[in-house]
Amino acid sequence: MSDVRVRSAERPEPDALLRALADYVTGTPIQSDEAYSTARYCLMDTLACGMLALEYPACTKLLGPVVPGADMPGGARVPGTPFQLDPIQAAFNIGAMVRWLDFNDTWLAAEWGHPSDNLGAILALADYQARKAVAEGREPPIMRDVLTAMIRAHEIQGVIALENSFNRVGLDHVLLVRLASACVSTGLLGGDHEDVMTVASHALLDGGALRAYRHAPQAGPRKSWAAGDASARGLRLAFITRTGEIGYPAALSAPTWGFQDVLFKGNEVNLAQPLGSYVMENVLFKISFPAEFHAQTAAEAAMTLHPQVADRLDDIDKIVIETQEAGVRIIDKTGALGNPADRDHCIQYMTAVPLIFGRLTAADYEDAVAADPRIDALRERMEVVENPTFSEDYLDPDKRAIGNAVQVFFKDGSQTERVAVDYPIGHRRRRDEGIPELVRKFERALATRFAPRQASRIEAACGDQNRLEAMPVNEFMDLWTQ
Repeated sequence: MSDVRVRSAERPEPDALLRALADYVTGTPIQSDEAYSTARYCLMDTLACGMLALEYPACTKLLGPVVPGADMPGGARVPGTPFQLDPIQAAFNIGAMVRWLDFNDTWLAAEWGHPSDNLGAILALADYQARKAVAEGREPPIMRDVLTAMIRAHEIQGVIALENSFNRVGLDHVLLVRLASACVSTGLLGGDHEDVMTVASHALLDGGALRAYRHAPQAGPRKSWAAGDASARGLRLAFITRTGEIGYPAALSAPTWGFQDVLFKGNEVNLAQPLGSYVMENVLFKISFPAEFHAQTAAEAAMTLHPQVADRLDDIDKIVIETQEAGVRIIDKTGALGNPADRDHCIQYMTAVPLIFGRLTAADYEDAVAADPRIDALRERMEVVENPTFSEDYLDPDKRAIGNAVQVFFKDGSQTERVAVDYPIGHRRRRDEGIPELVRKFERALATRFAPRQASRIEAACGDQNRLEAMPVNEFMDLWTQ
């Protein structure tokens, strides 16, 4: 007789992660003033990145409705544009804008990512809800609700990332954007504990995008809209869940068919610590450079060395860049770089440009600047090595450093000092130094899109914590309408 296994059709108990996410979204209050203050700056910084991205046709060609004419009067607005769209497509638009230039916030751990990517779903849904409420004579949600949802989305994405490395099995971090957006959107839609477990299970059953579009030899612009796509998908799943669709309690743990067996090599996806407001409080802002975060301090070190080497480029024998293990694995690239998305993930390119020009801007990744032969000439003389101390401090939860060091050696045997930077200006340890620069980044971004009077109104609304938190979402979004 053949060996026949009888499988029970009794539905299992929910996976522990699903329960923890639902407990957090529906039952854990956010009580940290620091988290709310940081979330306000995060909102400003994220929208600033979106405004800057509107200068680039490669981004704007993807914006608007799915098909021409599919606008939605009274729908969700896309800041800095005239679009009014269904909230799911608006979430894609906002998400693509804020990620386009690789300039929004970052979280580095076993998995890395950009938690403000979730603003696509959060802001689009909140604006849709607010406009609908006003039309129906009800009180609209306020911006404190948006900040709360941001804190929760940051926490879900970031805490899962602490000890679970999806990139090591070839999956892209945007799967965590989809999961976080799905959970917090369900909360904003009034979902209960069961609803959040349900939507989290659907987000996990979607699997994960592959990282092939982030790495040589085929890095490309999909990495700039992948998170917008994930955030929009999370919102779509939230709407599906609120119709009463059932969940799948062993989406993670089901033998053979679950996420862990199929995609995570049988490892458990777990939470390193309870969910609260840790991630928002410790998030990393990209303030000085639109560059992949593992290279932020390398670019800063190169800026320091620029005056010493700019007039001696032909005399350089070699340049040594010390970085973390993650930096070596992700952004150490040789050979031709085919497009801006390739260049902003190359530590050699992001070091060469500030050494030569004393700057690193989004425009420096475009073909016109990349054609300068001095950039590739310097890249060919660079050695990228792992510094074990940088790797250790990178993973230390009490430090969360992102160290790099740069030193230039000349043909005559002389050399510059070794410039090491452990913490970028966007780090929590440099908040006092970084926040004024973040505000200036915000103001410069507004000036690229709005007339002075409108920009001043936005600055006034965002510049006061209490005023912003109390503002109805629809009134906040009115300020950003073109």
